[in-house]
Amino acid sequence: MSQLRQPNIDDVPISFSQFVITLVQSTMVALGEVESPDTGRKKMNLTLAQDTINVLTMLKAKTAGNLSEDEQRLIDGLLLEVRTKFLTASGTYTRR
Repeated sequence: MSQLRQPNIDDVPISFSQFVITLVQSTMVALGEVESPDTGRKKMNLTLAQDTINVLTMLKAKTAGNLSEDEQRLIDGLLLEVRTKFLTASGTYTRR
């Protein structure tokens, strides 16, 4: 039987940007913007969307000062987008 070991940074097959994009994709599913890969249908779940936005916000705060310029622009831009979509979906915000 092989022994399990803790993965090191070189073993991690996902980048920070890919991780953020995965969270944003989950948020878009929860906002009903895209079809769920599980059901193939659009269904809004604002609680799940808010929870995922909170995770992205926490991730941004915890990584402050440790991101490349591209990573910082990515998380800033995507957070703005999902927050705006959340406010629109919840009826809190309308575009002018």
